[in-house]
Amino acid sequence: MDKQFKTWQNNPVRKKDAPIASALSQMPEMELFEFDKKDEEAAQLRLVAGNRDPQKFPQIDKQFVNFMFFRVNPEWRKLNLETKRIFKSEFQSVFKKFDENLLLYTYSLVGFDSKADLMFWRIGSSLDAIQEMTAKLYRTNLGSYLETADNYLSVTKRMMFIPSDSHDSAEDRYHVKAGQKRYHFLYPCAKHSEWYTKSEEERSSLVEENFMVGKKFENIRIHLTHAFGFSDQEFIVSFETDEPKDFLALAEELRDTPASKLTLRGMPVYTCRQRPLMECLDALG
Repeated sequence: MDKQFKTWQNNPVRKKDAPIASALSQMPEMELFEFDKKDEEAAQLRLVAGNRDPQKFPQIDKQFVNFMFFRVNPEWRKLNLETKRIFKSEFQSVFKKFDENLLLYTYSLVGFDSKADLMFWRIGSSLDAIQEMTAKLYRTNLGSYLETADNYLSVTKRMMFIPSDSHDSAEDRYHVKAGQKRYHFLYPCAKHSEWYTKSEEERSSLVEENFMVGKKFENIRIHLTHAFGFSDQEFIVSFETDEPKDFLALAEELRDTPASKLTLRGMPVYTCRQRPLMECLDALG
């Protein structure tokens, strides 16, 4: 066996591969979360005889992820400034009561989109908390001027979000700090029927190819959560970045991948700018 190994090691074909391996090792890393293969889950179930120090895997709790979009009724802008100030203060007070149970991030779409003016990104372990919060916000005076433009619900699988200001938990491939970038682009992803005729291995390979394209963009975080069962979408894919131009470049390259050719066209893509809640409300007019 040693002789065979030395022969393989000195093989001239292997030496030709060295520049490729070197180039791959120098590729910039881009943060993309949830595109992990299921081999990791299988590894947790594999029993190895005589293994006295088994590999430990972090505790991952599935989370519900909600992107809710609102548009404001034009009648809101006709109210006097003092009335709007009181209504916004009431709305903010109700909103903050859910800080302990949900990760909450607020975004303004004013000037970016005609379909919506405001977006809430909410993450938590309870669907009831998301519903209760929505109902209580609608009961406020400002809530009576808000209409739901779109609402997407999904779930995490092999990762979980942690607060952006968390000091107790370190970020790693399983634990992702949310809301650290200024811009958030949301893409609900539905597939053609041909996608479902492919094997799980083929679909994983297609997603992996998209991952390799994304590695070129260092400051983009891609979050993939699973929506199948909640809606017609297969995934909810969202992109966090500080530089919108990088997202546009990435979107252009992803358009030509085989996986993208199996994606239904016409799905809405939202451009959202993260701002404190009161700034988002002030932008409503």
